[in-house]
Amino acid sequence: MNPRRVKHPVRRLAKRGFRGYPVGTVAFYGPDDRRATKAAVGIIPSEDAEPDELGRWMVEHGDVRHDISIGKEIVAFLKRHGVRSVVMADRIIGCPHEEGIDYPEGETCPDCPFWRDRDRWTGQPNPPPK
Repeated sequence: MNPRRVKHPVRRLAKRGFRGYPVGTVAFYGPDDRRATKAAVGIIPSEDAEPDELGRWMVEHGDVRHDISIGKEIVAFLKRHGVRSVVMADRIIGCPHEEGIDYPEGETCPDCPFWRDRDRWTGQPNPPPK
């Protein structure tokens, strides 16, 4: 099998590039940078608009990125909303718990110490304060 071939249905959509609005955004979250336990998908209807729909999929065990049935559910969600383009982060971008819902606003998640003092976009530790 060709290693360049994209198998996951959501990755296949993202590889198409920008084709117009609405845009689907796909982000993965996990307790660390190796295992994603949550996928969040937002629908952005037009340029400069906030997402107007949000879908979430979670797994207790394993990795949501490798669950083909969840991948198919995400693709169906995107199609239901008429998505023309898909944008997807190439890494896990943070803790799966939600500030203000799973833990108090302004605090760090007590269940995911990996993300404390870490840049969610690069995965690198933040420099200590001066």
